[in-house]
Amino acid sequence: MAGEGAFRVVIAGSGVAALEAALALHDLAGELVQVTLLAPDAQLAYRPMTVGEPFSLPPARHHSVARIAERAGAEVIADRFAHVDAGERIAHTEGGDEHHYDALILAIGARLRAPFAHGIVIDDRRMDELLRGIVQDVEGGYLRSIAFVSGARLGWPLPLYELALLTARRAHDSEVEVEVTVVTPERAPLEVFGDVASAAVDALLREAGVGLVTAAQAQVPEPDRVVIAPGDRTIVADRVIVMPELFGPAVRGLPSAEHGFIPVGPDGQVSGVERVYAAGDATDFPVKQGGLAAQQADAAAAAVAALAGAPGVPEQRRPEIHGMLLTGGRPLWLAAHLVGGRGLESQVSDEPLWEPPRKLDARHLAPCLDALDALDAG
Repeated sequence: MAGEGAFRVVIAGSGVAALEAALALHDLAGELVQVTLLAPDAQLAYRPMTVGEPFSLPPARHHSVARIAERAGAEVIADRFAHVDAGERIAHTEGGDEHHYDALILAIGARLRAPFAHGIVIDDRRMDELLRGIVQDVEGGYLRSIAFVSGARLGWPLPLYELALLTARRAHDSEVEVEVTVVTPERAPLEVFGDVASAAVDALLREAGVGLVTAAQAQVPEPDRVVIAPGDRTIVADRVIVMPELFGPAVRGLPSAEHGFIPVGPDGQVSGVERVYAAGDATDFPVKQGGLAAQQADAAAAAVAALAGAPGVPEQRRPEIHGMLLTGGRPLWLAAHLVGGRGLESQVSDEPLWEPPRKLDARHLAPCLDALDALDAG
C-alpha cells in the first residue's frame, strides 16, 4: 500500500501500455506512489495471438485487469477517461467522476476506422468472428482469390502478412488453389524492420506463393475489386480483407497532432503540458505495436517515478522492435532498433531472438502474465 501523502498517479487505460506503466511504477517507486487505474475493460486480451484464431490455432489468452493491477499495487476504477483539466490536474471520466493527480499517464489507445468504402476490416478484438467463415470457404474450395490490402497509413503491418501466409498454408494443406495477394503502401514487406528482414519476408512470401504489390496507393471501390495506383492496376478477388486506419483520441484539454494523436517527447511527456504523459497507440509515434507501447510506458513510468522522488531511475533506452511472424509453419523472429520509425541493425531468424520467446515482449507485463498463467495451471 502507498504511504500517507504519496505521489498520486492516475493511469487511464486497461491495455498493454496502461498495465505495463502500473507495473513499472510499482517496481521503480513502490510506496512513494499511489496509483489509480481508470480501466474501461475488465479483461486484457493477448491480442497479438488473435490472428491465429480463425485458423484454429490456440486462442488468445485473457487476463483479469484487476489481478494484474493488484500485483502493481494499483486501485482499479471501472470507468473510461474522458478529458483532462491540466491546469487543475484533474482527470475527468465518462462516468462524471473527477480524479486529482500529481501525474497522469494516458494509455487510451487509438480509434479504428475503415479506410475504404468496401472490404472486410480487420479488428483483432473479434478476429475469429470476422474471418472464420472465410477460412472455412478456403478449406472447402469455395474461394479462388483473396486480397489483403492496406490503405496509405499502416500503423502495424505484421497481421497483414500473417493472415496472408496462414491463408496460403491452409489452402495448401486443404489441397485447393487460392490466389493470395498482399497490397501494401510499404516499399518492401515489413520494411519497419529494415532491409535484412524485408528480404527474408519477401523470400517467405514467394515460397508460399503469395503475391505482393508494394508502394501501392490502393482503393476498394467495389467489394471484389482493388484498384492500385500508380499504374491503374486492378485486382479482382473473391474476398478483400483490409487493415484499419488508426486515428488518435483527440483528447480535450491537450494538444493534438495530425489525425488526433497525442504529441509526446522521448520520455512520453505530452508536448507543452506538465505532468501529463502518454504511451501506446494514442501517441504520435508512427509505429503502433504492443512491445513498443510497453517501452513507451516504461519511459513514462520512469519519468513519473523520478518526479515522485524515486532513486536510481534507469535511463531511457533506444526503441527496439520485436516481432514474431506466424507463417503456418515455424514462426519467423524479427528484431531491429528503431530510428525515425525505421528499423536499423535488423536481425532475422527461425529461432527466437530474445528470451523468453514471447510474441508480446514487455519488460514487466509479460512475466506478470506468465506468473498468472502458472498460478492458474497450478
